[in-house]
Amino acid sequence: LLLDKLGIAVRTGHHCAQPLMARYGVQGMVRASFAVYNTLPEVQRFVEGVRRVAAMFG
Repeated sequence: LLLDKLGIAVRTGHHCAQPLMARYGVQGMVRASFAVYNTLPEVQRFVEGVRRVAAMFG
């Protein structure tokens, strides 16, 4: 939701990795994907968004 407000689409869930998550005690994950058509400003906006979210929960 926080990244969505910045126009950044991510996916949350288990991503077919439940055994690995259980092994490390992880409750959930967030996945972001990049493609050849993503621009450097989009990547920079994503990085800044992750930093902002991390600062809120860090």
